Amino acid sequence: MSSCGGSNSSGSQDISIPPETDNDNSFNETCIDTSRSGIKKCDLKHDNLDRFYYVYTPSNLDSNESIPVLFAFHGYGSSAMRHLNYTNYFPLADSNNFIVIYPQGATTASLSTHWNVGGWTSKSTINDLDFVDTVISLLKDKIQIDETRIYSSGMSNGGYMGYHLACNLSSKFAAIASVTGSMTNDTFNECDPTHPTPILQIHGLLDFIVPFDGNAGSKSIPDVINYWVNYNSCNLDPETLIKYDDYSLVVYETYSNCLNNVNVKLILHPEMGHDWPSLQEYSVSASNEIWDFVSQYDLYGLIE
Repeated sequence: MSSCGGSNSSGSQDISIPPETDNDNSFNETCIDTSRSGIKKCDLKHDNLDRFYYVYTPSNLDSNESIPVLFAFHGYGSSAMRHLNYTNYFPLADSNNFIVIYPQGATTASLSTHWNVGGWTSKSTINDLDFVDTVISLLKDKIQIDETRIYSSGMSNGGYMGYHLACNLSSKFAAIASVTGSMTNDTFNECDPTHPTPILQIHGLLDFIVPFDGNAGSKSIPDVINYWVNYNSCNLDPETLIKYDDYSLVVYETYSNCLNNVNVKLILHPEMGHDWPSLQEYSVSASNEIWDFVSQYDLYGLIE
């Protein structure tokens, strides 16, 4: 199944979020258990709008350790729950001890659920940058998170949101991963990051919703990669690896020797459309690739 939203893919807790929080009553945040183990739904009031997000906290976390956080942003017209289901970060979070945040995009009179990233969302009045910043603040009031290891991942409009955060909330995000997303012209032209930023882009050549070569509202993927390669002062010639199997090939291009030892990486699938790839369908798991990539870094670059 392909759409802006993505596709289908495949104990006791030491750390928990209380049913109610009283650290900042101005947001009226409440967090309640869902029917799924380890997942809570947190509702809050932000800019006079009812907003919410899901948080997955794996079991057996050490409450004495600071915990990395991965944001997972859904696509245009999709939902946090749908994104939660097909990304399936839970086994990775359990084995690698990180928290996953699935925020829900808002709607307006003219737009379905979305992230305000300029471009086709420019009519939106939603302040999603501040919403995400607020979620981070609320989260660190409840859990001992590692504020140097907050990451963004996203599908389609959610991938655009990751780049928007890298440009406009750079001091909070250590690394960005985009699947079938790009940068709007607004994000691209006004980008102002504050530190060398690791970037992972996963894209298909058969994506006609967010075309590899760009369109009137979005930059081409080569333009996006070149921006971050230049900003990070990476080698201009990538290391290229092509993996073949019985069904397809996948091209990996890695730009290295960047400032702070970060990398910029493109995973390109010639036969993939607007999709969140799984091993079964495309011989590459977006979720695995994302965590393997972003987890190498903190705000200061490669973790030695």
